[in-house]
Amino acid sequence: MAIEFLQNLDSIEILGGLTLLSLFIGGIIMAIGVIVARTFRVVFIKYYAPKLEKDTAQNLGKIIYFGIIIIAFLVFTGSTGVDLSGLLVAGGIFGVVIGFATQSVVSNLISGIFLMIEKPVKQGDSLDLPDMGIDGTLLDINTFSVRVRQFDGTVIRIPNEKFFTTNIRSLVSTPVRRSENIVGIAYKEDIDGAISVLDKAIRKSMPFVLLIPKPEFRIKELADSSVNIEILVWHPREDWGEVGPKLLKVAKNALDEAGIEIPFPQRVVWQSKE
Repeated sequence: MAIEFLQNLDSIEILGGLTLLSLFIGGIIMAIGVIVARTFRVVFIKYYAPKLEKDTAQNLGKIIYFGIIIIAFLVFTGSTGVDLSGLLVAGGIFGVVIGFATQSVVSNLISGIFLMIEKPVKQGDSLDLPDMGIDGTLLDINTFSVRVRQFDGTVIRIPNEKFFTTNIRSLVSTPVRRSENIVGIAYKEDIDGAISVLDKAIRKSMPFVLLIPKPEFRIKELADSSVNIEILVWHPREDWGEVGPKLLKVAKNALDEAGIEIPFPQRVVWQSKE
């Protein structure tokens, strides 16, 4: 009786050689495809996703799910004997039109895939984008864009294409960092004496500054009103936000206590007696 039922379905033609039987079989294939896709996604999320970053795992889960659905659809069309040649021609023309209109979307999608493969920075990393004037913490890399929480607390969305092609400076890729600052002394002061005062003050007041590599002092510039000394110190990366402001404060207080003049810009004006 079941065979007779299937034969009856096969004898009923709907459109262009498509029968109820082939449509019924195609529906079963699509249902199985959806079940398989969901199963693979659940297995991936349970066993493999914890080993990956959160945003990468989410994007790969979507790719696996919809990839299986697309394969099931292709098998469905093949089993039903539907001629897709006309649809493909129309789709090709439509695709060209849509391609020009959505080229930025496709570019962002492809850039997002390469970002997930290359992983120049990870979720939670502090970074600096010097070409864009943006610095902050990476929140996530999505299908079409990247979100960065700037150090002022605001969140900025950056298209994947721009993020992928810009210079990315990671602030957490190494355990230590170097901070630089410049302080000026008067021309009349002894340079070696001033450097000695600065070195002792830094070692005493800034215990998180590393002794190896030791602090460096360089004559940066013979400016109009001062001899500018560049101070370079190494420290753990976690102390980066504290070192800059405190370094200038320690240098200023040390030079004041030693009686070393920190000049301000001044000009000498000569007046003719005539």
